[in-house]
Amino acid sequence: MRSLTLATLIFWLWSWVITPMAFALTPIQLYDISYKDCPPELQEGSVTSGGTAFPATCYLVTGKAKNPSAKTVYDADVFGRIYDANGEPVLQNRNRLGSIAKIPPGVSEFELRISVAANQPTPLKLEQFKASGFSGSVQPSIY
Repeated sequence: MRSLTLATLIFWLWSWVITPMAFALTPIQLYDISYKDCPPELQEGSVTSGGTAFPATCYLVTGKAKNPSAKTVYDADVFGRIYDANGEPVLQNRNRLGSIAKIPPGVSEFELRISVAANQPTPLKLEQFKASGFSGSVQPSIY
């Protein structure tokens, strides 16, 4: 029993020493949000539902991202709500819209591509945009 306790203690100490430092989640303020049509080279696409493809319209959501930390934020998830001209959600049951690969400290511009079913009327209404990411690149663990 004593050796098992000692082995457990050694394992716990060893795993604590070699565990990589956790990165804190950094909230990013997004503002001046707008959208525009995609350039022709990005416009091809479709929206699928249950294996059926529907024509889609490509838009670029643009705005400014304010990183209040002193470190670059990587892989920031972007959340928001997008409605069509009738107030209907453009992306059903989906608030995560994409990600921003790299946000340096301070204010920077961002661009995010979205595909919207072609039958949804414009103008689009963009609401409650925010982002959060990590001060280090998040990589999946391989064991």
